[in-house]
Amino acid sequence: MEDISRNQKAQRIRDVIRYIQRFKNAVVVIYLDDEIIDSTLFSSHIRDISLIHEAGLQVLIVPGAHKRIDQILSSSGIEWSYKNNIRITNPEAMPSIKMAAFDVSNTVMTALAADHLTAVIGNWVRARGIGVLNGEDYGTAGEIDKLQTDAIRTVLSSGFIPIFPCIGWSAAGKPYNISSITLAEEIAVHLQADKLFFVMPDAEISAAHFTVPEEIGTSDTGEVPALNLDELEEFITANSGSDNTKILSLLHLAKNACTSGVSRVHILNGSLDGALPCEIFSDLGSGTMIYSKNYGGIRPATREDVPAILSLMRPFVEHGNLLPRTDKQILDSLADYIVYELDGGIRACAALHIYDTHQAEIAAVAVDESCANIGIGPKLMEYLIDRAVKENLDSIFILTTQASDWFESLGFAPDDISTLPAKRKEKWTPHRGSKLYRMKIKK
Repeated sequence: MEDISRNQKAQRIRDVIRYIQRFKNAVVVIYLDDEIIDSTLFSSHIRDISLIHEAGLQVLIVPGAHKRIDQILSSSGIEWSYKNNIRITNPEAMPSIKMAAFDVSNTVMTALAADHLTAVIGNWVRARGIGVLNGEDYGTAGEIDKLQTDAIRTVLSSGFIPIFPCIGWSAAGKPYNISSITLAEEIAVHLQADKLFFVMPDAEISAAHFTVPEEIGTSDTGEVPALNLDELEEFITANSGSDNTKILSLLHLAKNACTSGVSRVHILNGSLDGALPCEIFSDLGSGTMIYSKNYGGIRPATREDVPAILSLMRPFVEHGNLLPRTDKQILDSLADYIVYELDGGIRACAALHIYDTHQAEIAAVAVDESCANIGIGPKLMEYLIDRAVKENLDSIFILTTQASDWFESLGFAPDDISTLPAKRKEKWTPHRGSKLYRMKIKK
């Protein structure tokens, strides 16, 4: 157990180093909901943002101010209403809205200063009034017209953290109240950000709160760690009648951001300590990531993958699930191996050993424990079965000591050891007692 624990610790450290290298100088836009800013975890999130910045990522922060605006308007006796989730007020409310927006931004800036980081609150947002739509006057509500991206990039290149209040100004200097969430998305799109984070209270996308289509992988506790754009569309359709409109609206924003050039959008539960670094510096993270490409997939193994393959197999060998293999044994049959690469890390492997013109063995199936419940194993099997079909084989077989039920669920049936090809039968021993399962693939 001690060796396995050490292996897991080593892998986590390797992952962190890999992600630091991968995302150095990456542009990261973080929306912080104002309920998180008012929570006891705020200082912890600020410390994590500081560490992310110190790791070489370029961070921009958009703080939500909904709650603070409510408080100041109420204390001033100013009324407001909502239309299509947009706050509508009279012009007399604008000084109070500005006060609230900059108050929240100053709170974030002060917290960053306490962590020895310099942040800048700026007026980089050009806005225009929404005006009158369908007979409704939206008053002080505005929408984004233009972002001063050159000025923002100058601030970033100077090592500062830009903070964006939810206020935009017209060309004539008139202020408008704009949506912080929409502002975060627009900033990410205009800067073609590598990552856009929505840090929200209790923002959990899981089977406990949503309908998760069967083909979408979940963690062992039911959370959805990642969705590509096709899966996202399917997920949104499956939950079209959900009461959780806030999360669904975020998913629509995420879709728009990814299709507009943002590499990845992350929805995080800000009620969890450490949610940000866990999401950035690990494969499955702590929230839900929406992505368009280059996250995970199956590919042929290469010589450089051999150490990772052996590391993957080691816990399974120690538990008696797999036979031990050496570097040379894998290299000698490297063309038989495939790996599942997740964000640059090898998280699963398998091999198809062809013995004659009639049959082949699927062997060395190993999936990292952290990815065991997101459907990688079946994807590897499907890939190798398809390869066997293309080779015009009659059947494929597996030998297992502890995974009989899993292979049976994939369509394998028990068979007699006497049916093994002679070369493979030489390696089988009664002492190990592996059971044979076979799938016929030629009709």
